[in-house]
Amino acid sequence: MKKSTMALVCAVGLFLAVMLIHPGESPARVDGSHFAVYQPTVYSIHLRVYPVVGKSTISAAFINRVLAAYHSPAAGLGQQMYDLGVKYGIDPVYALAFFMHESLFGTTGEARKTQSLGNERCLPDRPCLDRQLDGYAQMNSWVDGFAHWYTLIRTLYIGKWHLVTVDQIIPVYAPQADGNDVAGYIEAVKQAVDTWRSGRVTV
Repeated sequence: MKKSTMALVCAVGLFLAVMLIHPGESPARVDGSHFAVYQPTVYSIHLRVYPVVGKSTISAAFINRVLAAYHSPAAGLGQQMYDLGVKYGIDPVYALAFFMHESLFGTTGEARKTQSLGNERCLPDRPCLDRQLDGYAQMNSWVDGFAHWYTLIRTLYIGKWHLVTVDQIIPVYAPQADGNDVAGYIEAVKQAVDTWRSGRVTV
């Protein structure tokens, strides 16, 4: 190969190498209309968690409205139910919801005799009624029944067993083995809580 030809080849090669390393100030343009921008879908999930502990979300007057609407024998005792909730650090809306589900506020079942908010079974410190039905604790009054329920939930379920939410408490409080509809009980309590927190009283 002639020197002149070799020099030309080397010059062309050097030019191409420089262009590859430094392509210049005007790179090739890309038409963005042919590309879709990825936009991820964000899902928002709201879990219905209902812890019984906390400040009251309903007033004593509202509790009285509910009890009166259902013609409860405990009507007029809303202040006592409210005050006991404050004392034990439990939102009284849950006491009211359990009272509704267990005996429709004392208008049905054993509670008409026992004055027990939660239809509690026989206890060492209370008389026992209807032993042929496995027995139910006879409370001294409706207020006594309220206090005993709050004490039970606070000391045993929360304090000892560390069960705090409706979903945790009810399967133990009203187990399926005793013929209870656990899922139905949980949903009934949550629905009642939501309804009353919205300020509505439905009969």
